[in-house]
Amino acid sequence: MSTIFTKILAGEIPCHKIAEDDRFFAFFDIRPVKPGHTLVIPKQEVDYIFDLDDRLLGDLFCFAKPIAKALEQVVPCQKVGIIVAGLEVRHAHVHLIPFSAISDLSFANARAEDPARLAELAARVRALLGS
Repeated sequence: MSTIFTKILAGEIPCHKIAEDDRFFAFFDIRPVKPGHTLVIPKQEVDYIFDLDDRLLGDLFCFAKPIAKALEQVVPCQKVGIIVAGLEVRHAHVHLIPFSAISDLSFANARAEDPARLAELAARVRALLGS
């Protein structure tokens, strides 16, 4: 199974990387529903999030937690929400979305973002993460 996420991991498609370790990768969505919208994926290609083994699933959320905390400091919001959908890309992933109203979490709000703005926000988040 090869997806757009596989191509991003391989460096074939550029992205605004937020964080990475040996098992997980986080990057900004280029069509965010809100500024700071981040995708967090396991490097292992698995289509359905609930097909991940228990440890990998739990560790995915542990990997996402400091990213969410950094987003809260960089992007004005009340909280960072998490959405698991998984139909649009057949590679398990979670969406971290800064929000202040439930309507902020609608994918109908997705709009192309200025790459310079994404780069600036990504640098600020990475700085808080120490990467």
